[in-house]
Amino acid sequence: MATIKKTDKIYVAGHRGLVGSAIVRSLKKKGYENIIGRTHKELDLCDQVAVRAFFEEEKPDAVVLAAAKVGGINANNTAPAEFAWENMQIQCNVIKCCHDFGVKKLLFLGSTCIYPRMAPQPIPEDALLTGPLETTNEAYAIAKISGLEMCRFFKKQYGDDFISCMPTNLYGPHDNYDLQGSHVLPAMIRKFHEAKVNGAPSVELWGTGTPLREFLYVDDMADACVFLLENYSGEQHVNIGTGKEVTIRQLAEIVRDTVGYQGEIVWNTAMPDGTPRKLTDVTKLHGLGWTHRVELEEGVKLAYEWFRENVDQARGV
Repeated sequence: MATIKKTDKIYVAGHRGLVGSAIVRSLKKKGYENIIGRTHKELDLCDQVAVRAFFEEEKPDAVVLAAAKVGGINANNTAPAEFAWENMQIQCNVIKCCHDFGVKKLLFLGSTCIYPRMAPQPIPEDALLTGPLETTNEAYAIAKISGLEMCRFFKKQYGDDFISCMPTNLYGPHDNYDLQGSHVLPAMIRKFHEAKVNGAPSVELWGTGTPLREFLYVDDMADACVFLLENYSGEQHVNIGTGKEVTIRQLAEIVRDTVGYQGEIVWNTAMPDGTPRKLTDVTKLHGLGWTHRVELEEGVKLAYEWFRENVDQARGV
């Protein structure tokens, strides 16, 4: 197990996104000061030559691979080729460079959408590759499975300290609020906020509201990632979540009440629900010594406060 030191140079790929920015905050809070990042304009992670040149120049000691092409049901459904190609390119380039340039610790971030559509609930880590995937995000899931398996193969063949984690649905500061490409919680925050501001009588939401989902505040996820960087070197990936779930309908009511919207919620049942239930089994993470701190109601309040204060520069608005 490689030990990362407070003075180590840590490259956070995707440092401006929801996940990456939270990991940077957590690392700094814990005393890591030599953190580097590159914007997409500065470094295209799909460009193999550029990625190799970056690693050759910077020689990071540790890498957190939080960069990815992400989106909700609509985005995944309409652009599966882009989701598969871009994510595989990013992963292949970064993981291979971590090996070639002697990075002593790599943390690869996946997503719980890698699990089979009808996986046992709560979903244990060993449910991976035991059944068909959810078709609405299949391309993204296959790409992420490839990434975590690649980390496992490099560990198996070369002994590289490459680990993977699978965060559940995340939300919080620097989320994406584009209604065409965002995930369910930020989309709800934006919809209810704009309906309140505009005095709209109702808000339309997709599906039936019956699917069950788990949500984790992104700063909790980041703390778990740093915890794993410091304490874990196992071959198997680790779920990161709360182990708690709500229906989409319950979530909508929490967001509506937090925003202070008084109108009606209209469910468009002609639109897809996605996976019926998705709850992570976090027994492994709890056994290692980490549990979440921020509960959903408090997290939604924090997320909405950030959105309201940053609405002019929030992504996708």
